[in-house]
Amino acid sequence: MIGFLIRKTFYDLWDNLFRILLINLGFIALTAVPVFLPKLASLFVNSPALEMGLAALGVIICMVYLSAAAYSLKTISDYGSFGFVDFFQGFKTAWPSGLVMGIFIIVLFLMIRVVIPFYMSIESVIGLLIGMFVFWAVVFAVLSFQFYFTVYARLSSNMKKAFKKCMLISLDNSGLAVFVLLHNIVGMVFSVFLVFLFPGPAGAILYLDEALRLLLLKYDWLEANPGADRKKIPWDELLIEEREKTGTRTLKNLIFPWKD
Repeated sequence: MIGFLIRKTFYDLWDNLFRILLINLGFIALTAVPVFLPKLASLFVNSPALEMGLAALGVIICMVYLSAAAYSLKTISDYGSFGFVDFFQGFKTAWPSGLVMGIFIIVLFLMIRVVIPFYMSIESVIGLLIGMFVFWAVVFAVLSFQFYFTVYARLSSNMKKAFKKCMLISLDNSGLAVFVLLHNIVGMVFSVFLVFLFPGPAGAILYLDEALRLLLLKYDWLEANPGADRKKIPWDELLIEEREKTGTRTLKNLIFPWKD
């Protein structure tokens, strides 16, 4: 399943390279708000609160953008495509999830930069225990809610249900959740050399959606086979149709697809 996930995601990224680049370019442009706008404001008004407020606003704007991108990238996972009209229409449905995720990211940042150091600095067992509890809570939150945009776009437009489903998916597929997170971290490190144009944040969201889409095949099979062993999923059987649709390619096919 993991091998197929990586291969299909790469093919989808390659086949939609122009769209991926444009989505990442839009995100890069929006990052100017949290990165540069607070510094620009500080030249005119000496207000740390204003700077932090503008940075927080920029983070929320970026998350709203990525939430809309998740709706468009979902169509790529489903062997389809999307246009710019489809992308902008996604904002109508996606903006609440982006707003919530933006606030969530800010809270996580405060947990990491303020709360955990505060409790770890307390020279007591209680402080250490609270600090460790908050640390592992942050780890679980990152593992779970990395799926939030894709779950919201594919499964539920109800934010409360989307958060619940993210936690259930992470708990039931902890190994995959860790692997997907590490894979996307490596992908983002690689993106640095390409100025985050590829695979970038769009590639990370696409990978998460591809993973979620394959997990749904597992849950459909478990629903049809209630007495089956959850640890023995027949992935070879479940992925037959997916493998036929995806196919295999040589390096020549990737670079010169019109010569097929």
